[in-house]
Amino acid sequence: WSAQSNNYEVNLRQYSSAGTITAFEKHLPRLKDMGVGILWFMPVTPIGKEGRKITEKDLGSYYAVRDYKGFSEEFGTMNEWKAFVKHAQSMGFKVITDWVANHSAPDNHWMKDHPDFYMRDSAGNTVAPYDWTDVRKLNYSNRELRDSMIDAMKFWITETGIDGFRCDVAEDVPIDFWKACIDSLRKIKNVFMLAEGESPELHAAGFDETYTWGMMRAMAELYSGKKSVQQFDSIVNKEIARFPANAYRLYFTSNHDENSWNGTEFEKYGNAYKAFAVFTQTMYQSVPLIYSGQELPNKKRLKFFVKDTIAWSGENQMDFFYKTLLSFRKTNPALSADASYKRLGSNNNMIFAYVREKAGSKAVMIFNFSKEAQHFKITDPVINGEPLNVFLGKPEKLSDTTEFNLEPWGYLVFNNQ
Repeated sequence: WSAQSNNYEVNLRQYSSAGTITAFEKHLPRLKDMGVGILWFMPVTPIGKEGRKITEKDLGSYYAVRDYKGFSEEFGTMNEWKAFVKHAQSMGFKVITDWVANHSAPDNHWMKDHPDFYMRDSAGNTVAPYDWTDVRKLNYSNRELRDSMIDAMKFWITETGIDGFRCDVAEDVPIDFWKACIDSLRKIKNVFMLAEGESPELHAAGFDETYTWGMMRAMAELYSGKKSVQQFDSIVNKEIARFPANAYRLYFTSNHDENSWNGTEFEKYGNAYKAFAVFTQTMYQSVPLIYSGQELPNKKRLKFFVKDTIAWSGENQMDFFYKTLLSFRKTNPALSADASYKRLGSNNNMIFAYVREKAGSKAVMIFNFSKEAQHFKITDPVINGEPLNVFLGKPEKLSDTTEFNLEPWGYLVFNNQ
């Protein structure tokens, strides 16, 4: 079910003024209509109180886990979560939650009950990874820790019915743990596993999907002029070659980290934000991501540690844009993650075009990856025919002699089924 699906990352704290699971639940009909498939929730476990990083208003990091088998009081109750999961699944959604296996809050009960679950320095002190002083690194040389972590993940599957996990900083956790963990979980349910990492060996361990930070950086450098279209194409090809054919890749223009710490898609991509969104939704191996509020669009950086509610308006201006793309992905097998990919030739080196094909269906995407308007032809007969212009909603007669005009950072999407 996942190959033609998509991920929608839910930032519960900032999603509504209440910031609860029941408040978010009211958005399910809208998200269903938009075409959302997988609801990825940032961690819903209780948040540590010790060592919070900013001010007295600091609500703490989602990623500082105080109890691996609890539900955060900030978001509601465990019973409300269980009821939500059943409701969402009955509407056709899949539900996954963020899982933080690398570290816990310093006031997690494991610190007292199992002090040997934690890494120590030469003086015997627990260790904070990076500059994350509100968490402590877990010790995977301890067999009991490994078993306890797998047991906690099983709890969320068996007791709350979720469909999988997005695993935080997955590359910092031993790969042999993930292999044993995923094998164990899949004896219970065929869970969907998304790794925050971009190492091919994560797929060998059982993960379905990995991040595409390299492509995210390449998009930003293409927009800023630091990379040419030819260099961008080379990066695309290297990414494809690096990963197994059955790998899914999480293409995105924003997520919670990028939005809060590095800038919105408008800061990073300017007036190319739609073109790159189309690219992420239609690229080879992509099971793409939309972050909370991108359908507005949300143009502010959401604060991470304090309350900073998304300013939902009466009309989400990007809703039609994403609904069109998500419907296209769901209905055309050529947008399946495993559909073929081929770059198409053009008589203009500012044009980046490709065709995806599967089961007799085709999808053609054409981009002007430049800040100037471009006039061009696509010099490949694969475009011959009368495909549907997806965003105009009407067929167009095309051939390899058709002359196109595209505005700066413009795009065309054609559906030929």
